[in-house]
Amino acid sequence: MSATAQRRINAAEFLAWAQSQEKGRYELFRGETFAMAPERAEHVAAKARIWRALADAITRVGAPCEAFVDGLGVKIDDHTVYEPDALVNCGDPVPADSLLAPMPVVIVEVISPTSRSFDKNSKLSDYFRLASVKHYLVIDLSRRLILHYRRQADQIVVGIVKEGRMTLDPPGLDVAVDEIIPEIPA
Repeated sequence: MSATAQRRINAAEFLAWAQSQEKGRYELFRGETFAMAPERAEHVAAKARIWRALADAITRVGAPCEAFVDGLGVKIDDHTVYEPDALVNCGDPVPADSLLAPMPVVIVEVISPTSRSFDKNSKLSDYFRLASVKHYLVIDLSRRLILHYRRQADQIVVGIVKEGRMTLDPPGLDVAVDEIIPEIPA
């Protein structure tokens, strides 16, 4: 992440500012705006696969949830708003004009060379500050694995998932790893 503004702003100011930008994606971290780096084709394709896998899983079980890719923010506090690669929001449908996910339950970040440390440290602890967040998936395409952080009672536990199926409960979703990270041809 590289800073694009110096004055500390709040979430409302950030959202208004971000909407006024002609292009680019941004996040707010501790009152500072950060431009998100351009994405490689592999990263963009992974986000599409993840969204499809989550949306299909929601349809299969009829969960009162919606899957989103890019764009919808997650407000951590009044000075931090992230834009995950994908998320599942549960409960009432998200209003069409909303910029934020009101009840994110599953959050997904695809690791990129510039975000590896931030996704696995600051974002991990910040996302779980929200009571609604039950699962945080960190996708490592280069190692073909998923770090599945999940809330379990009063702890956050992590599993390393490389194959098979992954259960995201709540909200009761079941997703095959191959739907998210395709097999590498031998």
